[in-house]
Amino acid sequence: MIRYSLICDREHEFDGWFASSDGFDAQLAAGEVLCPHCGSPNVSKALMAPNIARGKALSADASPQAVFAEKLGMMMLALKKHVEENCDYVGDAFAEEARRIHYGEAEHRDIYGEATLDEARELIEEGVEVAPLPVMPRRSAN
Repeated sequence: MIRYSLICDREHEFDGWFASSDGFDAQLAAGEVLCPHCGSPNVSKALMAPNIARGKALSADASPQAVFAEKLGMMMLALKKHVEENCDYVGDAFAEEARRIHYGEAEHRDIYGEATLDEARELIEEGVEVAPLPVMPRRSAN
């Protein structure tokens, strides 16, 4: 897996994960790499610092399941990081604030926080758009 810092023609910066450099090139040529902010297909690599591996890397002969699990884990971490960097944290008041936004009682903004399973079900039944964030196990600092 390789991570690229990317930028679109409207200067939106974002990260992309690809199986290889050739995989990125093929997806870009096919118009499959789009800016998640505006949908622009005019994407290029941005200047980025090298990534020094800090943990145990997968071997070249790793099973497809191990490669998939590692890729999925990286994608979930990237999603969680994106939400934490771009949304307002409202803590335990998530269900109440999501309702206020949904019903126009508070200014629209993207939020995240905690809700019980029952609160999440009630929000969904009311038509409030919610989605759980992945809970990732902490990695050891080996």
